[in-house]
Amino acid sequence: MKSMSRVLLIAICTILVCVNSYAQNINSESIEIQLLQQPKTILPEQSRNYKITVTSPYNLTKEDITRQAKADHQKALDNYDKIVAESEKEYQKKLKEHAEEEKKAKEKYDIEIAEFKKRTLLERLAMTEQGKDPKLTIPAKPEYYKPSPPVYMEPNLNDYIIVDNGVLASQVVITGLQRGGNYLDVNIDIKAANFQDNAGQTYVNQPVRIIVKAEAVEKSNASFFNDFEFVSSSPTNNINRPLEEKKYLSKVMSFINKYLNEMYGYQPVKRTVKILSVKNKGSYDDLEKANIYVTTNLKKLQADPDPDVNTIAFTNMQKGIDIWLQTLQKIEYKNSKADFNSKIAKFIFFNLMRINLALDKKTEAEKYLNQLQENLVDISLNNEEERELNELEKLIYKKNK
Repeated sequence: MKSMSRVLLIAICTILVCVNSYAQNINSESIEIQLLQQPKTILPEQSRNYKITVTSPYNLTKEDITRQAKADHQKALDNYDKIVAESEKEYQKKLKEHAEEEKKAKEKYDIEIAEFKKRTLLERLAMTEQGKDPKLTIPAKPEYYKPSPPVYMEPNLNDYIIVDNGVLASQVVITGLQRGGNYLDVNIDIKAANFQDNAGQTYVNQPVRIIVKAEAVEKSNASFFNDFEFVSSSPTNNINRPLEEKKYLSKVMSFINKYLNEMYGYQPVKRTVKILSVKNKGSYDDLEKANIYVTTNLKKLQADPDPDVNTIAFTNMQKGIDIWLQTLQKIEYKNSKADFNSKIAKFIFFNLMRINLALDKKTEAEKYLNQLQENLVDISLNNEEERELNELEKLIYKKNK
C-alpha cells in the first residue's frame, strides 16, 4: 500500500512538472523589418537637396584610349623597317662573334691535341676512358628570326579609368535627398594615386578632401586616404598600374558614398528581429495579445514611409511592450512554479533588448540589459542564451562610427 502511494505521489509530481513546463512553452518567430536609418546630420525636411562637384586628374574617354592605341600601332608600323634593319645588324654581329668563338675553339683544340699526342699510349687510353681526351666544341651557329610585323590589338578598356569629373560626380548618390538642388553643396577633391615601393611590395595612397556646405555655411571638412595602403606583394614595375589604380579609385568612390550617406543620407535598412512568446491560453492570454501587437506592427514598418503608417505601427506596438512591462512587475523570480516566473522574465527582457537594438534605441536596450543582469542570480541561461546575451551586450555598448 505504501509502495502504491509512493508511485502515485511521483506520478502526480511528474504531471505537475509537465503541466508547468507546458504552460511556459516558449516559441520564437523571426521577423524582417524595414527601417529608414537616420543620418548623423539632420537637414530641414524642405531643404533635403544637394549638388556634387568633383575635381580630379581623370578625363580619359574610350575614344582617347582607342585613338592612342591606333597612334601607337601606326608608330610601330612606321618603325618596323628600322626594327628589322637593327635585328639584321645585330644578327651579323652575332655571326661575327660566333666566327671568333669558333676560331678560338679550334686553336684551343689544336693545342690540346698536340699535347695529347705527346703522351704515352697508356696515358692516352686512360684519359680517353675517363673522358679527358681533347674534344673540339664549337658553339651553335646563331639563327636569324625576323621580327613579326606589328598587329593592331583593340585595347582592353577594363584596364583603364574611363571617367571624368562629371562621371565621378554622378557616381555619388545621397539616398533620401534630391539631386539638383543647392542647399547641400558637396565639393570632392580627388588627387592622383601615388604608388610607392617598400621592401619589394607596392603601396598606394590617393588623398581625398570632402567639403560640405549648407547654405554657404561649412558643415564638414575632412580628408581621407592620406596614408599608404598595401596593394601587392610585387614591386611597382611588376604590377598593372592602370588596373590597380582603377580598383583603388573604386574603393575611394565607395567610401565617399558611404561617408556622405552616413552623414546626410536616409538609408533604407532591413533587419531581422527574433521575438519570443508564450502561446498557451489562460494565464498567458495577455502575453499572447502582446505578441500579436508587437509582431504585427513590426511587419508594418516601412523604410520609405507615409509617416502616418509608421506612427500608427509604433503606437500599436507600444501597447504590446506595455503589456510586457506590466508582466515584469508580476514576476516571482524565486518561485519556479509560478505562472510568471524567471523564465517569463527572461524572454521578455530578451525581446525588449532585441527590439530596441533593431530600432537603434541603445539607451533603452541598455536599460533592459541592466534589469536582466540585476536578476541573473534567479534567471537560468543555457549556453546559447549566454552567447546571445554576450552578443547583445557588445552591440549595446558598441560605438557608432
